Amino acid sequence: MPYTDLTFAPLSWTAADLLLLKGGTFDRAPRIEAQDVRRIAPDLDVWDAWPLADIEGTPLRWRSGELWFALAAPAFADPEARHGHARIHHFHRKDGRFLPLGPVFPEGFTPGSREWSGSATVEGSVVTLHFTAAGMRGESAPSFRQRLFASRALLRESGAAFGAWSEPEEILVPSGRYYMTRHEGAGRAGTIKAFRDPSLHRMAEGEDYLLFTASSARSGKAHNGVVGLAHRGANGALAELPPLVEADGVNNELERPHIVRHRGLSYLFWSTQASVFAPGVDAPTGLYGAVSEGLGSPWRLLNGHGLVLANPVEAPWQAYSWWVLPDLRVTSFIDYRGGAEGASRAKPRGRSRFGGTFAPFLHLHLDGSSARLA
Repeated sequence: MPYTDLTFAPLSWTAADLLLLKGGTFDRAPRIEAQDVRRIAPDLDVWDAWPLADIEGTPLRWRSGELWFALAAPAFADPEARHGHARIHHFHRKDGRFLPLGPVFPEGFTPGSREWSGSATVEGSVVTLHFTAAGMRGESAPSFRQRLFASRALLRESGAAFGAWSEPEEILVPSGRYYMTRHEGAGRAGTIKAFRDPSLHRMAEGEDYLLFTASSARSGKAHNGVVGLAHRGANGALAELPPLVEADGVNNELERPHIVRHRGLSYLFWSTQASVFAPGVDAPTGLYGAVSEGLGSPWRLLNGHGLVLANPVEAPWQAYSWWVLPDLRVTSFIDYRGGAEGASRAKPRGRSRFGGTFAPFLHLHLDGSSARLA
């Protein structure tokens, strides 16, 4: 039954749920060592990756490998400056290595001053790239307005990877009923409000839904992150629905949400950082998630608290932006390796520990409401 025919409350992710982490055991990723850092290029930082996938989320076989997308920017002295210069690049993943193919879109083609994360699907030979346009094209200083767009192109088997891209189409505009329409926040990392990270999900009945990172319009709290949802109607237009997950008063950013089907269950995953939990909520940077019998059924937090995996205690910022594939491989990028001294909410500064490249793949084991590293 389509989600639009059902009524139930979003999953409320609470501070009480996260209290279960205290004194408990949960999986932590292996430490990333210097030999694991394989830079794409000395002058290019890469983060937030996703594959060109079929409608089920399985990476497409392409030219004896796979085609991947990621955000990329020049390697600035301060790696955090990359967010103001992000472009979507594409990569040929072959024999375990990511080979850079350059920016996806021509300079100035998309309607923002930079491009933030999304997802990509292929049906037949047509690629649809969903992405976030951040800011406004031509603005003199970066702003934080976020809009969801889609563009399409033919996939090629020789020469350039894509044919000409269609004019980007804005696919969903927040009404202010469920999701905030202003996204500036305080303009600082972790405080910016969200309307980004579009990810397509198709139910078995053929119904299409869009997941995205958003901020609740129904909350007056500083920490009001949600996993947003929209449904594609018969006319092809997307209509916003109530969120799947609310972290009201708990967390400001439930980033890059996506759904994986496994053994008849739907698994919803998102990433978040220790620094964007509300004061008094002690939880690590990690991959979090929930499970249900389907999109139209109530969700249950994985492992009782939602945490699937965290970074190592001695390297709390080593990786971020996890993306789970249908075969339960997990990709992420190398953020800041090592450096556990000092406050766990404060990242290191400078390039000496910054990875800026693809992290080694991990693998999950899912069993009902249990999720752990394989």
